[in-house]
Amino acid sequence: MADSERHSVTESRSQKRARLAEVLARRRARLAEALARRRVPLGFVTAIVTAFLASPTWGSWRVGLLVAVIGEVIRVWAAGHLEKSKEVTRSGPYRWTAHPLYVGSSVMALGIVIAAHSVVAGVLAAGYMISTLTAAVKTEEAFLRGRFGGAYDEYRRSEGADVDRQFSLARAWRNKEYRAIVGLLIGFAFLALRVSTPI
Repeated sequence: MADSERHSVTESRSQKRARLAEVLARRRARLAEALARRRVPLGFVTAIVTAFLASPTWGSWRVGLLVAVIGEVIRVWAAGHLEKSKEVTRSGPYRWTAHPLYVGSSVMALGIVIAAHSVVAGVLAAGYMISTLTAAVKTEEAFLRGRFGGAYDEYRRSEGADVDRQFSLARAWRNKEYRAIVGLLIGFAFLALRVSTPI
């Protein structure tokens, strides 16, 4: 085989690999977007399955509730500072983490798993949280980079001034954080019912 033919074959292989990598990257991005968009309905399904797999005791319920409330407090604190799609938020918990709502959600999920007192429910919840939050973070960061460009990258590098904004319960309400609170209350009420009247 002549050098020019060998070079052409090598080039063709590298082009195929590049096209394959591009196709796989697009598919991963579409999957991440789909998971991110469907994380709330998937969360309801996960919560229902977890509730039926649960074997709570009053001890696990109390400890789980305490942990879940801490998670919800983190979420309310974050929602009380967040101005969705208007700015790169740099106040409150956003000074220390780019995704405090997801941190709060993860702590809440841990509390629910503790309360449920079920290894299978724990594995299910971990799979849900890892897959959907990873997808949500990727999708959200792509949106923020597209919307705010360098300002978001500057924030992620911990550059730029923090914003000294006061927490606002009205802002948390506008961000619909009450839905997470209601969901948490319903979930723990159901788990309390499961303790009182085991299936």
